[in-house]
Amino acid sequence: PRAMSTIDLKIEFSGGLELLFGNQRTHALSLPAVVPLQVVDAGNGTPAPTSTSGTASTPGAGVKSTDVTYMIHHLRTHLLKERPELFVDGDTVRPGILVLINDTDWELEGEGAYELKNGDEIVFISTLHGG
Repeated sequence: PRAMSTIDLKIEFSGGLELLFGNQRTHALSLPAVVPLQVVDAGNGTPAPTSTSGTASTPGAGVKSTDVTYMIHHLRTHLLKERPELFVDGDTVRPGILVLINDTDWELEGEGAYELKNGDEIVFISTLHGG
């Protein structure tokens, strides 16, 4: 039996987002390298939509490489302490949150479809202030 490999990530929140995550700016996160295609949303039990791009690299039936969309769901389910509507909007981050993958705007990396690699640094910066 092959061991499930994991990906170690460094997550950072700033611009006020850290307040939603127990006022902790930096988090070390370990995720499985491969996840089921249908991620069940802990909120209401319905499967979360998954990105359809990158099917060529799918390791096997019913699974996909762990991507940013999965990581966002994981953060919301396991680390977020309050007011999820300030962090997520559907299956992505809400407008006004800048996401950097290894210091590069995630829009250049494919956004939620970006397949995470061991050692990646993901930074979430809120550009919205006030309340």
